[in-house]
Amino acid sequence: MAMQVDIRHAPSFAVARCGLGGGEKVKVEAGAMSAHSSGMSLEAKVEGGMLKGLKRSVLGGESLFVSTYTAPTEGGWVDVAAKLPGDLHVIDLDGSLSWVIERGNWLASDDAVNINTKWSGFKSLVGGEGGFMAHASGVGKVIVSSYGAIDVIKLAPSETVVVDTSHMLAFPDTVTYNLRRAVQGRSIQSMKSGEGFVFEFTGPGDILTQTRNQQQLIAWINTEIGSRE
Repeated sequence: MAMQVDIRHAPSFAVARCGLGGGEKVKVEAGAMSAHSSGMSLEAKVEGGMLKGLKRSVLGGESLFVSTYTAPTEGGWVDVAAKLPGDLHVIDLDGSLSWVIERGNWLASDDAVNINTKWSGFKSLVGGEGGFMAHASGVGKVIVSSYGAIDVIKLAPSETVVVDTSHMLAFPDTVTYNLRRAVQGRSIQSMKSGEGFVFEFTGPGDILTQTRNQQQLIAWINTEIGSRE
């Protein structure tokens, strides 16, 4: 029996209920559990060893520790919710392909799913966003969270779309991409327009994007705090 996921309160304040059979496990981002049924056992550990855990935490934007919940004989459920208001999306992995997830947006997954860290390009060296992202492979369900609603852009073979790095959420390894400046070769124009770097995706595949931008939220909060000092 595979993990069953029921999403409620979408799209603004989504919560996912992960239904488990007896003895089944679910991996959850540290701090993401909001409630669970009685009898669930919890183990919090550095997934994959200290080196892999540090790589996922420092480079991939996820927590160092991963919480693993195991259902009792009669089964049970675990509710998970993200830090920011927004939607949730379930990615079904069948082992034929893997998905790349923007840092900080992995929320939970089946125990058989492997979450690693993937280098996305040079962005983190010069812009402070992206750089390393989570890489999900294996078989099972993966729950990803967004800030705001989730849009799905379906790309046909050779079809291309440009997505701002701060609005990119996840994409499968069937697509290819190029990471570049929004205004190519003219950094001063990028600064004037407020745009930094973008992903240029080429299909086939579905690109998941989020309608809100965490970096803009952080910048606005910092501005508001500074104006009151």
